[in-house]
Amino acid sequence: MQKGTFDPRENYIQSRHTIGYVTRREATQADYDRIGFKSGLEVHQQLLTKYKLFCRCPAGIYNHDHEYDAELIRHMRPTLSELGEYDGTALMEFKTKKEIVYRIKNETACTYDVDDTPPFRIDTEALRIAIGISLLSKLNIVGEVHITRKQYLDGSIPTGFQRTAIIGVEGEIPLKHKKVRLIQLSIEEDACREMWDIGHQRGYKTDRLGMPLIETVTYPDCVNPDEVREACDYIRFLNRSTGLVRTGMGAGREDVNVSCRGGSRVEIKGVAHTKWIPELTHNECFRQWALLHVREIIRQRVRNPKDWKIGSKVLAYHHFNFRYKPLRMAANGKNRIVAINLPAFKGILSFFTQPGKMFADELSDRLKVIACIEKPHMCHTEEFTANVPLKAWDSIRKLLKSKENDAQLLIWGPEADIPTALETVEERCRMAFEGIPNETRKSFENGTTIFERVLPGADRMYPDTDSAPIPLEDDFIEDIRTTIPTEVIHRYHQLKEWNVPEDTYTYIFSRNRYPDIERIVRELKYDPKLIGTFFGHHLKFVEGHYKQSAEFTYDKIYELMKYIRDQHLDVRIAGDMLPVIFEHPKMDFDSVLASIKFKRVNREEILAKVDFLIEKFKKVGQSKQPDAAVRWVMGELRSLATGNVALAQLKSEIENRLQVAGYKFNNNLKLAT
Repeated sequence: MQKGTFDPRENYIQSRHTIGYVTRREATQADYDRIGFKSGLEVHQQLLTKYKLFCRCPAGIYNHDHEYDAELIRHMRPTLSELGEYDGTALMEFKTKKEIVYRIKNETACTYDVDDTPPFRIDTEALRIAIGISLLSKLNIVGEVHITRKQYLDGSIPTGFQRTAIIGVEGEIPLKHKKVRLIQLSIEEDACREMWDIGHQRGYKTDRLGMPLIETVTYPDCVNPDEVREACDYIRFLNRSTGLVRTGMGAGREDVNVSCRGGSRVEIKGVAHTKWIPELTHNECFRQWALLHVREIIRQRVRNPKDWKIGSKVLAYHHFNFRYKPLRMAANGKNRIVAINLPAFKGILSFFTQPGKMFADELSDRLKVIACIEKPHMCHTEEFTANVPLKAWDSIRKLLKSKENDAQLLIWGPEADIPTALETVEERCRMAFEGIPNETRKSFENGTTIFERVLPGADRMYPDTDSAPIPLEDDFIEDIRTTIPTEVIHRYHQLKEWNVPEDTYTYIFSRNRYPDIERIVRELKYDPKLIGTFFGHHLKFVEGHYKQSAEFTYDKIYELMKYIRDQHLDVRIAGDMLPVIFEHPKMDFDSVLASIKFKRVNREEILAKVDFLIEKFKKVGQSKQPDAAVRWVMGELRSLATGNVALAQLKSEIENRLQVAGYKFNNNLKLAT
């Protein structure tokens, strides 16, 4: 490469260094303090109710993609608010010119869902659950429940709004080293499930629509990514501790709000797994930090941002003879190819924003969402791969009358979408002068995000005139208080006191198995460490490696432990029996023992074999080390001993008899000759 030639790859690496980006594994609290990391949560959880929230359709019945009785097609359009203003999200969605298709199944939807009939009274079962979880969260319960409407403008709710109500305000949750404040808990109706979003059409299923959902909102009290995940897990575990919420894919979803010092709130929507949260929040905060650096560079180059504007020209394909396949396909279809000049943006397009992404991706993502032009739809002068030859870029620069410090784009798409595309590119570039746009972003498992939509305005909520206020009497609230479980933090400390391994806690709390452990320990008098480990390790393994019968319930484990106790068996036989019970819960326990070829042998008969095996080891054993003798004798007796005698007791007896046979313990309590 000639001296002085601009290298986008080198610029990308240098810009990453400029903002001080470090990977999450390398990052320390000092790094997060340096960029002013701040984050809060909106944790959504479906409630385990029989009916939907504002109608009497069944909740929790899901349809396959091909199962629907009718399709409803709608178009969203913006309307003026009472203050004579348009919501920014509404305007953005209107630009997309989307056709929204709803697939309706009679079994799971009704005329309420499409706003043809008014709402029923709020489901009492859902309201009781929401109040109970609010009490667990130490929130102050409201005196009256007021139903409001929250604008939903992406089409995921056919009415264009979601009915929601605040249940509790100003609470807190305890983390290991701090407390996180809660703003509120609301009860609301769930939205549709998206099936596709291609071009100018978006499709939804309505089976989930209207299901009761709670939303717990925290203050932005988390100062590093691990705290965000810990807070989210605690709220998730708290909800599940009631046994009154749905579990499984999509039943719990998190929106994570992130900002850096000098930035603005960006919402990462619909995070499916809490394990994604640390990487997502880490990268989002540094993305904002990078955009602030972009702002400073642009402001130094452009004296008056108000005068800044793009230049563009429609290109004749045959004048350039592009070899890049997407460009050739665009020329063969009904698409237009447009060259765009971005004044003073040289080095900005390849400026690092996220791992594997640069500022140019900020433009491309918006072209997909707002102009509805499917990717690939853009090339630019700072790509790592030269899809457009340098000679062609030179010609394009001359055509656009570009200056040395400018950057250029090529975009292509349907002729009708090009005006929106040009407007979108210019709008996003102008936002670079301000810093960080308020927006919602879609999350990916690798920790990166893409633009989803403009962040809704503060005035998106207004009273629902179809629903009367619901007073909450003290007696009603106190009655609910008597039904709530112990707090998650108390359960955590109890597991610690029992010395249950900490690597079991996430499984125990996420599956709400603590009540099962507590019951077995309390009523059957088993060692709590043993039972906690059995659930957190062995049951977890069985769930991941065996096919669960639809008839299996976790009460079966209590019955298993009771059977083992009553039959005077060693509890470790439960490990061999569980996989059979998991797959065949109707099988009686005697038959289960027969299926695993268990043979009842009394303790004395087993111990009688120890001396014989010790002598045999002396004769045939290659090793003279006593620990090898213990392992060998244990191995010979393990299958016979399992269920008949505790293995720890057997090992102790073997060690004692080895000592009698001439071996002795050293100071570290190991056998020595």
